[in-house]
Amino acid sequence: MLPTDTSSTAEATLVTEDKPEAGWRKRRHAPSLSDVYASVRVPGHQASFWRKLLAFWGPGLMVAVGYMDPGNWATDIAGGARYGYTLLSVILLSNLFAMLLQHLAAKLGIVTGRDLAQACRDHYSKPVAMVLWVLCEVAIAACDLAEVIGSAIALNLLFGIPLSVGVLLTILDVLVVLYFQNRGFRLIEALVAGLIFIIFGCFVYEIIVSRPDWVALAGGLVPQREVVTNPQMLYVAIGILGATVMPHNLYLHSSIVQTRAFERNEAGKRMAVKFATIDSTLALFLAFFVNAAILVLAAAAFHRNGHHGVADINAAYELLTPVLGAGAASVMFAVALLASGQNSTLTGTLAGQIVMEGFLNLKLKPWVRRLITRLIAVVPAFIVTLIAGEKGTGELLVLSQVILSLQLSFAVVPLVLFTSDRQKMGPFVNRPWVKYTAWAVSVVIILLNAHLLIQTFKG
Repeated sequence: MLPTDTSSTAEATLVTEDKPEAGWRKRRHAPSLSDVYASVRVPGHQASFWRKLLAFWGPGLMVAVGYMDPGNWATDIAGGARYGYTLLSVILLSNLFAMLLQHLAAKLGIVTGRDLAQACRDHYSKPVAMVLWVLCEVAIAACDLAEVIGSAIALNLLFGIPLSVGVLLTILDVLVVLYFQNRGFRLIEALVAGLIFIIFGCFVYEIIVSRPDWVALAGGLVPQREVVTNPQMLYVAIGILGATVMPHNLYLHSSIVQTRAFERNEAGKRMAVKFATIDSTLALFLAFFVNAAILVLAAAAFHRNGHHGVADINAAYELLTPVLGAGAASVMFAVALLASGQNSTLTGTLAGQIVMEGFLNLKLKPWVRRLITRLIAVVPAFIVTLIAGEKGTGELLVLSQVILSLQLSFAVVPLVLFTSDRQKMGPFVNRPWVKYTAWAVSVVIILLNAHLLIQTFKG
């Protein structure tokens, strides 16, 4: 674990930022996540590449959690069971989108010293900023809803705990989050990394025992025209996109990259942007493997054996062991699901804190903020599990991903706009090819989400 540092460099930075910076209307009131700002020491420019990478390693893994949370599982399972390996290309494309957007989020935070929420609050009028805040809070609640349901399903599958009781038990993770948050940011990163590698190990086992068709798998990574021409396949593909690229991750990443105590000059910022981008890109490759593995598992275990109607987590769990003939297949699946839900809880807590403080300049005690967010998710989940049981929770999980998909545009457009503004970014402004690629990605996301909205209302 790297030692913490509240160096004079970081303190001097805060003092000199009392006056408004170029491109911003107001001075920054406080750094993002002020209790851990610049708390992780970074070696100097003379240090080796690997020492620098180790110092910056961590925020990318926390961001990657959002790309493999329980909300992704249902769409990946449905895609693999119905269409085999065809939609692997959609997961790959979604991850490439995510790598670009997370690079921009990290760059915004490092260069401007503001997270995305703080930047929106400064740039837009108060009414617009308030609308963006409400939309973001809805997205975080939807994401938390997916975590609650995913964890409850995992507890039910592993220990037979009723879904309604499992939903209530997820409230207790408030205490777990607070415990780790008070013991240093590096400890939270280490916990997240440990849970990610549990998920990774579980799916390595699942892939081995499912014996996928490797030729068909490789072919699935190549985009097929059928994905666009087949309306049902397109609907699932958009669901995968919406479940993969998470809006709250952009707010989260723009904040937690500032926990590193790099020099706040041009050379220091260039180093920080470089290593933060490497960190997030490598971490998102892990997320790609997990998402792809879920779809490949569904294709190999269900689609190949004629079980095309499998579309939810419970059905997948029940069928895995009988279909694959591997006794641990279902258990590993549920363990990975539980680890995924708990991991997403940790990062969701931070995202909620960042968004509220950034948009409202309002600081609440962490346990109060966490309890509010969790109750918003727990109450509807508890009611649905009591009334509709497994079927209702599955539909609620899908609804949470639709909400996230619709909110994505309201986070992506400001991010691309700010990082393409020379006044705000100075020499770090997006290069033309990055700028046009980012706007193209934004347009694709907006059009696909509009299509999803129309199809959803059509029923």
